[in-house]
Amino acid sequence: MNPIDQRIVSCLVANARSSYADVGKVVGLSAPAVKRRVDRLLDSGVLRGFTAVVDPEALGWGTEAFVEVHCRGNVPPSRIRARLEPLPEVVAAYTVTGAADAIVHLRAADIHQLETALERLRGLDIVDRTVSTVVLSRLLERPPKPGTT
Repeated sequence: MNPIDQRIVSCLVANARSSYADVGKVVGLSAPAVKRRVDRLLDSGVLRGFTAVVDPEALGWGTEAFVEVHCRGNVPPSRIRARLEPLPEVVAAYTVTGAADAIVHLRAADIHQLETALERLRGLDIVDRTVSTVVLSRLLERPPKPGTT
């Protein structure tokens, strides 16, 4: 990615609904030139798509937790993912270094739904034990900024 591509991505991160003409005004290119660059960024995987950012609390999913998952034996990431995917409260999952095999981000409507989700998670055949941390407040959340290291 060159600096113009980074500026295009920055514009789209700030407002994905910006027109190619609007982005072009910011980066000094025509709308067709911006479209060609955006198409290349999509093809190369730098941009994975465009989406609406929704406030989970506004949809009634304001209770969240991060859960360390410790698996029984040596479980490959693909199997962990396959077991977690059917659980609707799982919004993200990551393999990690350290004692845990994975970290799972859960969202629920309330503490009771969270407890039920944790019980289902603990009941998976691959899970030996879990360590849960319930989120009290969100201090900082921001998208990555292109070109910053």
